Amino acid sequence: MITDRVAPAATPRTTTRAQSWIPAFALLALLWGCSFAFIHIGLDALTPVQVAFWRLALGAASLLIIVVATRTRLPRSPRTWAHLLVLATLLNAVPFTLFAIGQQSVSSVLAGIINATTPLATLVVILAAFREERPTRQRAAGLLIGFLGVAVVLGVWRGFAGSELAGVLACLGAVACYGVAFPYSRRYLTGTGDGPLALASAQVLLAACLMAPVLLITGATPTAPVTADVVAAMLALGALCSGVAYVLNFRIVAVAGASTASSVTYVTPVVAAVVGVTVLGEHVQWNQPLGAVVVLTGIAVSQGLHRTVTSRRRAARI
Repeated sequence: MITDRVAPAATPRTTTRAQSWIPAFALLALLWGCSFAFIHIGLDALTPVQVAFWRLALGAASLLIIVVATRTRLPRSPRTWAHLLVLATLLNAVPFTLFAIGQQSVSSVLAGIINATTPLATLVVILAAFREERPTRQRAAGLLIGFLGVAVVLGVWRGFAGSELAGVLACLGAVACYGVAFPYSRRYLTGTGDGPLALASAQVLLAACLMAPVLLITGATPTAPVTADVVAAMLALGALCSGVAYVLNFRIVAVAGASTASSVTYVTPVVAAVVGVTVLGEHVQWNQPLGAVVVLTGIAVSQGLHRTVTSRRRAARI
């Protein structure tokens, strides 16, 4: 139906605000995509537990500096801290350690692609355990396509060597932790009244505290001389990828919405692949980028993004 109501023209101020998330989005994709290369470099001199601990300790330090600078108040409710302890385990301590373990035998490129399957794992948990959403043919098709893509990425027809299989399983275990953690967070931390910066800072701080005794038990002595490259990689992995990146993500959500922020999932495996090949000299097999495309297609189908794009194109032609 045609009406005489005309949409207000975009002013320079509103246009600038609408596009202000783009630099933050690009930097966030770069940081999270590079994180797998930073883990790879850190493992040259550190154990997986040491990599995870220093990542969290430096991330917590950077976030707490931002908390102090912005005068943000940390959560006060004991119940909130209890839920954050669960998330610190499932979103930080365990998966960060598992990815570091996995990358001892798989490339940073493959780890980055496996990480991109997180939305699929999350959807499986939501449908199977939390039952917050109804299964539909669209979601089932998306999951089928996505897991077919995982099989292509892994090249299951070739089989695995023992160490490579262990590395793949460790990375998949990390993704499974994410799949449980995200719906848990939505159920138990929505509406607490605490801001995202306060929640993230407390969560990463708790995760660092969880990893401290593990570090003492397994040993804090590096396995090789710590070079400047290792120090730089750990600083970037902790302060930037696990600290500043959270702030960037919050900004994108505030300005452009959660759906736009979550679409960084589609970019990070590309960044991981480019960095892995150009910086680390890793080799990419033909099935890995092909499988990644299939995985991302499955995610798009399961989330209904293909319908959203189609409807927008139709609206643009009206």
